[in-house]
Amino acid sequence: MRRVIAIALAAASLFGATSLGGCSSVSWDMFKSAPPTLQVQLESSPPGADAKTSLGPGCKTPCSVSVPAPDAPFTVSYALNKFQPASVPVNVIKNPGDLTTPASVITDPNPVFAQLQPATPPKPVRKPHRPKKPKPAAAAPAAAAPAAAAPAAGSPFPDPNAGKR
Repeated sequence: MRRVIAIALAAASLFGATSLGGCSSVSWDMFKSAPPTLQVQLESSPPGADAKTSLGPGCKTPCSVSVPAPDAPFTVSYALNKFQPASVPVNVIKNPGDLTTPASVITDPNPVFAQLQPATPPKPVRKPHRPKKPKPAAAAPAAAAPAAAAPAAGSPFPDPNAGKR
C-alpha cells in the first residue's frame, strides 16, 4: 500500500508541477486595468485645419481623438494653409472619486477650439526715396553764354543769380 501512495503522490506532484509550470508564463498584466482614455473634441474656425495633440493623435477639424489620460497638461497645435498656426493648452483635471462616484478624468477646455487668423502677406519693401541729382550743364559755346546769362529784357522776374557772379 505504501508503494501505491508513493506512486500516487509522485504522479500528483509531477502533474501539479507541469500544470503550474504552464501558469508561470501567464502574465499578471491581465489583471491590470487598461489605462483610461479621454475623448477630446477638436474644433477650429475655419474648419478643416490639421489638429495634432502633443500626445500624438491628430485629425482634421472638426473631429474627436482618443488620447491616453495624461498626468500633466498637453497642447493641441492647429495648422491650415493661408492661416497662421495656433496652439491651445489643455489642462487635465482628475477627480479621484469616492464610494458613491467613480474616478474621472476630464480636459479643460473641451471642446478644444482655435480661432485661426489669416496669414498676412509680407509687406512690399520700399526703397528709400533719394532726390535726383541735377545733371551738370553742358559746356556752351562762348557766343551763347552771354545770351544765357543776361535776363530776358521783358521778364517781370529778377535774375536770381544776379548778385552771385
